[in-house]
Amino acid sequence: MNDQELLQKITAKDQNAFKELVDRFQSLVFHTCFNLIGNREHAEDVAQEVFLQIYKTAKKFRHECKLSTWIYRISVNRALNFIRDNRKFRWLQSIDSFPGDETRITPAFSSLNLNSHDALMRENERKELIRSLLDSLPEKQKAAFILHKMSGLSYQEIAEVLEVSLSTVEARIHRAKINLQKALISCLKKI
Repeated sequence: MNDQELLQKITAKDQNAFKELVDRFQSLVFHTCFNLIGNREHAEDVAQEVFLQIYKTAKKFRHECKLSTWIYRISVNRALNFIRDNRKFRWLQSIDSFPGDETRITPAFSSLNLNSHDALMRENERKELIRSLLDSLPEKQKAAFILHKMSGLSYQEIAEVLEVSLSTVEARIHRAKINLQKALISCLKKI
């Protein structure tokens, strides 16, 4: 079933068509939300909101862009709205993401040698640093950068998703790279 038929059936409240749409796009929506928000539970909640919005507004889709572009746009907007609405609780997310007691090795790790445990800890630290650096970016730069580097969208596709010009996308990604470099240098100076 092509995208247009799928949306027509969803508009007619066909639950099977909606399930097919969710199956087809759930990974895209979740990963977009997670990459922007950085918290699995919140990303799952926002992803559900995305699909609810798609279900409610399917009849408004004008087929001027690809269905995936429209879904990316809704996902990015919902994730950015979530971030904006929950900005005052952002510091709680950073506390939630702190590793637990480093001196205790859980049973799952007891069979690993020390080198494996160290490598795992370094990988977790690296991921936490990357998340922190991304979170330091202004929202618009962060969205463009993540859509390009993590979702693999071309600059043109990002321009369509964000509804901005190609030069705006190029500028946002360029500024994001510069800001990430500055933030990384600042972090390295603290070490």
